[in-house]
Amino acid sequence: MVHVKDDRLMPSDDLKDRIRFSFESGHIWLGEQRMLLMHSAASGSMRKELVETLGVEHAKGIMMRTGFQAGVADARLAKKLRPEASELDQFMVGPELHQLEGLVSVKVNQIEIDVLKKRFYMELVWKDSYESEAHKKAYGIATDPVCWMEVGYASGYSSEFTGQSILFVEQACNGCGADDCVVIGKPVDEWENSEEWTKYYESESIVDKILNLRDEVVNLRSSIKNINNEQQDIVGESKSFHSALALLQKATQGPVTVLLLGETGVGKELFARSLHRKSARSEKNFIAINCAAIPEDLLESELFGVEKGAYTGAHESRKGRFERADGGTLFLDEIGDLTYSAQAKLLRVLQEGELERIGGTKVISVDVRVVAATHTNLMDKVEAGDFRRDLFYRLNVYPIVIPPLRERRGDIAMLVENFVDQYKVKYEKDIKGVTEHALLQLERYEWPGNIRELENVIERGVLLCENGGFIELEHLFAMIGVDEKSDGIINENGKLKTLKKGEHNQFVEMFFDAKNNLFDIEEAILKEAVKRSNGNLSGAARQLGMSRPQLAYRLGKIEEGNQ
Repeated sequence: MVHVKDDRLMPSDDLKDRIRFSFESGHIWLGEQRMLLMHSAASGSMRKELVETLGVEHAKGIMMRTGFQAGVADARLAKKLRPEASELDQFMVGPELHQLEGLVSVKVNQIEIDVLKKRFYMELVWKDSYESEAHKKAYGIATDPVCWMEVGYASGYSSEFTGQSILFVEQACNGCGADDCVVIGKPVDEWENSEEWTKYYESESIVDKILNLRDEVVNLRSSIKNINNEQQDIVGESKSFHSALALLQKATQGPVTVLLLGETGVGKELFARSLHRKSARSEKNFIAINCAAIPEDLLESELFGVEKGAYTGAHESRKGRFERADGGTLFLDEIGDLTYSAQAKLLRVLQEGELERIGGTKVISVDVRVVAATHTNLMDKVEAGDFRRDLFYRLNVYPIVIPPLRERRGDIAMLVENFVDQYKVKYEKDIKGVTEHALLQLERYEWPGNIRELENVIERGVLLCENGGFIELEHLFAMIGVDEKSDGIINENGKLKTLKKGEHNQFVEMFFDAKNNLFDIEEAILKEAVKRSNGNLSGAARQLGMSRPQLAYRLGKIEEGNQ
């Protein structure tokens, strides 16, 4: 048990250092969370609007739940901020943040916390409460406590930190005429008539119920496994993406050959599958083949089939992809890599609907809708003599250009949510989403690998994220160091920030020219980082891109060597 009397809190440097202002982009960051700096009068006006529109009870519930969620987010930050600190020092991040965020001035009267034994008791004095001031300006002295959001914050923070339901209740309130606000927090089951306060944390809004139902539907949909991915949705609302979707929709009306154009990873196969599902051929097979992934000497037999004895190893007759797709759709990815011989046979199938297997003489009729795709410029291949001009014109009847992800940044948040829902089910993890800071960087990045790269990044994030937490920037770009004092790791050109090769070389040249000992250099760098962090090992470790225990271990080794 820890007792504290008349102790006014002062936010520590490790918290102040977490606040970053980016004047260029207009962002304020606290860790990975975006913060807002706004006039208290505007916030007070919003509070008054809620009260007068919804009534005191509903407004009180909304603000308490809002504060609760803010407290939960700060509790997660607290554990990350002081991983090596004592339980009490970790917990005190919350009251310090409450004060740093401008809501109240906090004095701790008494605190008892033991997470393992599920013991918790806390008594706080809040001075200069923002909510009390706002309420008195709008309505004068109140009859009941009015620090709704602040009480919700304390309850959410303590509940998340301790892993049990903690309820804070205001015993005295400046908004009711008291000198200061006094609040007490303890486990819910230790309060008499706890339902009198817990009811405000139960969402009664029909909107909230709809959102909860939506989340359940999304999770259920994600949990339905389909090996062929035929139920995967195309996600996007941007103008350029909708134009491509509109063309795709019109192509469902007939058997026209479609040519999908776009960079690697934009989702060409997803478009092809969607076209097949929406067409009259949806009950038949969808067959896909990547022409670049199959050796040239095997490609024709894969496409058109082979008769027994056609070549060494052909022990039996076998259907090709065209025959297997009869009545359905054949997706030919990277069609620009077809051999010239295969191009001639493909042209015959497209024009006549006929083919002959390798080593055979029998003409086989097929009814196949061909969807071709390429990331290269086929006309350049035609001019170079690598692609048949007549085949190009036959394929180019109905081209659809799928825009790269960098041209549809407005879709990234939607895509991220979709992939998070998909992979948290796959890996059986409770992931709350992606932090605002991480999402901002995802939206700034150029995505040379497009949707495929984004999906891989999100899958990595789900794997690295702690269960029950938010995916942070360091989880996504795992191989890149993250400078928490900067606005991110993506520069103004949308590229990942990395040292140039020449900069590495300059450092190496300086090292060898000076003929220094490697261990002397390491000692100097480590001690300089500690000095710049004013002795704060956690801050020094962040500068060096390592954990606090790793830094402490290396410093210990240096001290041993100097003895």
